[in-house]
Amino acid sequence: MQFHSVEYTSESQHAVEHTTCCIVGGGPAGAVLALLLARQGIAVTLLEKHNDFLRDFRGDTIHPSTLQVLDEIGLAERLLALPHSRVDGQAFVTSRDILRLASFQHLRTKYPFVALIPQHEFLAFITKEASQYSTFRLLMNAQAEEVIEEQGVVQGVRYRAQDGLHELRALLTIGADGRSSPIRKQLGWQPVQSRQAMDVLWFRLPKHADEEQQIRVQQGNGHLLVMLPRSDYWQIGYVIPKGGYQAIRAEGIDALQRDLASMIPSWRDRFEMLTDWKQLPMLSVESSYLRRWHGPGMLLIGDAAHVMSPIGGVGINYAIQDAVVAANLLTKPLQRGKVTDAELAQIRKQRIIPIRVIQVLQNLLQRTLLTKALATKQPLNIPRFLYLLPRIPVLRTIPARLIAIGLVRVHVQASLRAAHPVASHVPEHTVATGAGDL
Repeated sequence: MQFHSVEYTSESQHAVEHTTCCIVGGGPAGAVLALLLARQGIAVTLLEKHNDFLRDFRGDTIHPSTLQVLDEIGLAERLLALPHSRVDGQAFVTSRDILRLASFQHLRTKYPFVALIPQHEFLAFITKEASQYSTFRLLMNAQAEEVIEEQGVVQGVRYRAQDGLHELRALLTIGADGRSSPIRKQLGWQPVQSRQAMDVLWFRLPKHADEEQQIRVQQGNGHLLVMLPRSDYWQIGYVIPKGGYQAIRAEGIDALQRDLASMIPSWRDRFEMLTDWKQLPMLSVESSYLRRWHGPGMLLIGDAAHVMSPIGGVGINYAIQDAVVAANLLTKPLQRGKVTDAELAQIRKQRIIPIRVIQVLQNLLQRTLLTKALATKQPLNIPRFLYLLPRIPVLRTIPARLIAIGLVRVHVQASLRAAHPVASHVPEHTVATGAGDL
């Protein structure tokens, strides 16, 4: 079993900490990877720059693929014991028609639904599970400021905590620090961007008990509403043309209320609850991918390696699949104390085709439906071929599978499903009094 250590030397101005794997970013990819590695006795330090996981309007759709992964390590039912809502499909709605884009009920999976769980609750659950293992260490308020690179090899990071600057040395450093990834910027790795036509304003409105539990995309008046049902409220995305936020804001919030009410007249009283622009934070929609995910001693996963469009809500689940593949391929190398470039390269090799397929399909759907919907104030003429998908048994599972599972199923490797025995009491780290004296 591996543990963390702290080394004090006369030469250094601060403590030099040591771990086997340093993960920067406490989002879904980073947290799940930290859990999987800690379960196998690997010393892993997870750095999260905020003091909690609570962020408004973060993605919180837990798809069948993620529930399947958690089931393989015995955690799915415990997660589903948390308050949550379930949706079994997605629909595209205009004023004159409804297109059932995907139904998860036809999938061959133990969990034929999407669970809606606030992301901060999901992350708290995962890190609490990880904290049972003495090899796991979570540092909140820890902002990674600089990658430590020596002779072309990344050796860890310097991070700033409330008590000052720290140096964390690691055999492997993993950047899971999101779409704007400071780690990626420091490395100078540039993502390949796909042109996007939309941005999204997010807000919440009350939900009535008798309203359906289905994700809806409502079109009308040159805009779209993406509606996610919760137990007692709707989380709603108001899709606008790229760069159109300032023009909408200049027209005033009263004009926005009227536009929303024209799309769903029966909700007029609910739309009138929007009285302040602070209720409508904006998401700038992006889609991108990196041509390289790794370098000596360094790996990027999740949004740091590929940013997903919100179409289908797949971002969290594809990021978690990255984490599972990384754990499958890196557990033995980390246990033996050596990770090769070839082993790191295998992670992107396994993940890039499923990622690029869903990104291409997201962009196709954007051009086929969303861009046209934003360009007309009339009900959209939905292409006929889309109506065929739910009516033909051979085809109807394709959209649902790509959204719910992906191009390929990702599993926790059988040898990693059983956890390393949990030590009854082992300190998080050993404090050394001299260089190399552990």
